[in-house]
Amino acid sequence: MTLQVLLPDRVFDSITGQMLDDHVVVIEGDRIVEVAPAGSSGEPPTSRLEGYTLLPGLIDAHTHLAIPLDDGQGFAAVVQRSGAEDALLGVKHARETLVAGFTTVRDIGPWRAFTDLALRNAIEQGWVAGPRMACAGAFVTCPGGGGDITGLAVDVDEVLPRELRFGVTSGVDQMRTTVRQILRYGADFIKVLATGAVLTSGTKPGAPEFTEDELRAAVETASEAGSYVAAHAHGTEGIKRAVRAGVRSIEHGSMLDDEAIDLMVSNGTYLMADLYDGDYILENGPKLGYSEEVLEKTRQTTDVQRAGFAKAIEAGVRIAFGSDAGVFPHGIQARQFSYYVEYGLTPAQAIQSATRWAAELMGWSDRVGSLTPGTFADLVGVEGDPLENVSLLEDIGLVMRGGDWMRGPVG
Repeated sequence: MTLQVLLPDRVFDSITGQMLDDHVVVIEGDRIVEVAPAGSSGEPPTSRLEGYTLLPGLIDAHTHLAIPLDDGQGFAAVVQRSGAEDALLGVKHARETLVAGFTTVRDIGPWRAFTDLALRNAIEQGWVAGPRMACAGAFVTCPGGGGDITGLAVDVDEVLPRELRFGVTSGVDQMRTTVRQILRYGADFIKVLATGAVLTSGTKPGAPEFTEDELRAAVETASEAGSYVAAHAHGTEGIKRAVRAGVRSIEHGSMLDDEAIDLMVSNGTYLMADLYDGDYILENGPKLGYSEEVLEKTRQTTDVQRAGFAKAIEAGVRIAFGSDAGVFPHGIQARQFSYYVEYGLTPAQAIQSATRWAAELMGWSDRVGSLTPGTFADLVGVEGDPLENVSLLEDIGLVMRGGDWMRGPVG
């Protein structure tokens, strides 16, 4: 197998959050062999990366690769596209995500069920380029809820294809059946919408949409299959129900209160807060034709989400980087790092949220998220020191996936 010995100016250790000077990264085939002081490995450098910092490949724990860019006008337009179109669009989004430095993603739901699994499998087979993917397969939502197709006439509403409503669920028994089916078709985890959504017309972000018993049924059923549940939850009551039910992560978490934060700390629940979304929508929404309903819900959730994020950090809630890319164009999600720093994380912690901590959330620490020997040789390189200026991560110069260079001057 090919041996590569990379000598950058700095290496970021995501386990300790420290920067290592004058170290080499040794790679054999598709795996990390060691990170060691230069000259101690017994092998001369094969690549000198002057001026660069090397980091583990970044992880975005909340993406939507197999859907079109949101236009803020509701989701009825999804019936104008086929699942094949969505999957092929996902190929484009996957490459944009990879070359931006995100070598792993948790894809948290397509509109057409299982198009994300098709994309994941194509990447794993080497047919197309993209990040490693953990996939939700389908949204689990209540009828008319945040993950349903709303805004259609009644006669059309009743004849939608099953793949657009695969996860529409009501009641404990049906919840168990739906979760089993989604996992049986190959999903890696379950995504439930515990509250309404900002972007789904006719739903209220603050309103809970599943009972605690229904959410607990999802968690128990997923756990029995060796999986877990991620819960979309904006509203306070929906967050609390989901945390008490045992979900692994809260997605968005817009309306956290002190009790919700305490519950998350006690239960070890991760928070995935998409802090960049609000500014993107409010800046670009009017010219893109976003409805006033969506713009108003964005205004209602943006500032309160950021305040809650800051309080959650202070209290010790576990954080994982998640952007909700698909609301904004794929490939620019690194803009969120500066928001994480502005609202309470150090630059090192912000990077850990997209490396070590996100890998822990996914249960993939043995594969990605660090430069630990035996993990995949997924690396990114940036000129300069991102601990001094975290926004440098918005301009990734080098990307390696599994030992192969995807972007940069090397190879």
